[in-house]
Amino acid sequence: MKRFDISGKATKQELGTGFWGIVDQEGHHWRPINMPDQLKVEGTDVRCTVVEASEDMSIFMWGTPVHIISFQTPALAR
Repeated sequence: MKRFDISGKATKQELGTGFWGIVDQEGHHWRPINMPDQLKVEGTDVRCTVVEASEDMSIFMWGTPVHIISFQTPALAR
């Protein structure tokens, strides 16, 4: 599995039943399968190490599914 870092902002998507995602600095959309509660604040700056999820199907047609391995927010980095 490919492991990489993303930096962006947490965003609540109100599509279907709703879910949390991350929009990175280049405008790419990432949909963490395991979004930690600490990151579920609209507009929070986040840095995450992720691996792409091998999810085949989802009701959400938004973003690339990923699993978060580790994360930081500005408040946690201090």
